[in-house]
Amino acid sequence: MAAIDVRKKDAFKKKLPRFFQYLVLSIFTLIVLVPVVIMVFGALKTRGEMFTHPYTPPIPAHWENFAQILTTGSFWRMLGNSLIVMTAATVGVLIACSLAAFVFARMQFRGKELAFNFLTLGLMFPITVAIMPVYLVVRQMQLIDSLLAVILVQTAFGISGNTLILRGFFLSIPVELQDAAAIDGCSTFGFFWRILLPLARPALAAVGALTMIVSWNDLLTPLVLLNRDSLWTLPLGTMQFQGQYSSDLALTAAFVTLSALPAIIFYMFAQRQIVAGLTAGALKG
Repeated sequence: MAAIDVRKKDAFKKKLPRFFQYLVLSIFTLIVLVPVVIMVFGALKTRGEMFTHPYTPPIPAHWENFAQILTTGSFWRMLGNSLIVMTAATVGVLIACSLAAFVFARMQFRGKELAFNFLTLGLMFPITVAIMPVYLVVRQMQLIDSLLAVILVQTAFGISGNTLILRGFFLSIPVELQDAAAIDGCSTFGFFWRILLPLARPALAAVGALTMIVSWNDLLTPLVLLNRDSLWTLPLGTMQFQGQYSSDLALTAAFVTLSALPAIIFYMFAQRQIVAGLTAGALKG
């Protein structure tokens, strides 16, 4: 009996930490999901129900708010602008960061470490800190009020951190593989294009997914650089819509739900790529 009691106590001690882990994770999940659920509930209510019963499920559900937003051309225009900016910024970051990471990881030249340290200084200056110099530079380039300005700024501020991620992954590839490719007549760029990039597919997927999410949710850059409403992206349009329809909380909740829905769906499909890419880079590095 004593041996059985000891085994039960040991089993209980092993399960106790896991119980607290699940408890903490459940609490954090509720903290994140409750505002989202309230927002979706509000989008399916009338204006009066939103004021009288803001936290209860919509019974019955009213879809008029979504129909009103989807039948206007402004939402689709802002959605298209966001897709253009997100796609172009992601492609730019992947090209620039993969080339820069390859240079800093696989090539030798004088001052390489100094140049890389200088590049990583960009992590210390987020867009919120550097927005005024960025605005002045963009204005001098005569790119104010254009989607190209937003794309260039998002690409530039995504280079430092993503180059650091890709460099760690590239360093994990054995040097003997590059030597063997050189013996077979493969050039330096050929090794980069034909061998290194396919091997780094998990890291590239993680960088691309993170860049897409950051670009889609970026509000400050379009707010500062864009003036015409025909160029607004969804985050900027959401802010303007909230100010215009601040008294109609149900309609505002519907607009915010539709604006956040693409990012939520994308993250649900991309989270495995992000975790797998970053984990692979960390383990190999």
